[in-house]
Amino acid sequence: MLGWVAMLALVAFFASAAFKMFPHYLDFMSMDKIIMAVETDSALDIRSVRDFYDHVNKGMQVNGIRDLNLRDVLQVEVDGDEFRAHLDYEKREPLIRNLDLVANFSKDYRLRMP
Repeated sequence: MLGWVAMLALVAFFASAAFKMFPHYLDFMSMDKIIMAVETDSALDIRSVRDFYDHVNKGMQVNGIRDLNLRDVLQVEVDGDEFRAHLDYEKREPLIRNLDLVANFSKDYRLRMP
């Protein structure tokens, strides 16, 4: 019986950690799709860095991503006929007292202008 209780406590601990971090991974996947749409969606007319940021900002609003400051987490520059973007941020969730769960998200993009 004690073994089952210990196993249940262990499963509950990992489930709690997973439920705390899962929304952050969903936000990152949404950000990735929003950024990749600059190259793949031919209906978008994104020609400048400002247009790029506006597109990503609208996508964040649609997807309910409110806890990220876009200018802090995404750096975009134009290099010839492509955008170079770097998405980089960290999310922390408290676990137990002074222990936190930390997820680092970082990805570089090279996207051709439409």
